[in-house]
Amino acid sequence: MDKNQLIEAIKNMTVLELAELVKALEEEFGVSAAAPVAVAPIAGAPGAAAAPAEEEKTEFDVILADVGPEKIKVIKVVRELTGLGLKEAKDLVESAPKPVKEGVSKQEAEAAKAKLEEVGAKVQIK
Repeated sequence: MDKNQLIEAIKNMTVLELAELVKALEEEFGVSAAAPVAVAPIAGAPGAAAAPAEEEKTEFDVILADVGPEKIKVIKVVRELTGLGLKEAKDLVESAPKPVKEGVSKQEAEAAKAKLEEVGAKVQIK
């Protein structure tokens, strides 16, 4: 398989499949995909700690606000997004408003929202 075929295969994967692939690669090669975070002091800013800059939000929660008319389809999507069992997904859907995914990237939150809205649910991202 050449690299172009590999890239095409990755493009066609779901978010869940990509997460499983990353985990498998981490285990296989003994590495972590987490980006290292370096903290550098700000030069020429003696009171920098006293006035922290407002940071852009990087983690979002996907909240199921309302199930809508297609409860069974919503349960299926919740199971797909979370990996929960049938009973757990059903309980989550029936107790709406309830977070479906927490602390995810904006891109993943938007994808989850789109899938849930596709089956008639009302979703909020916070």
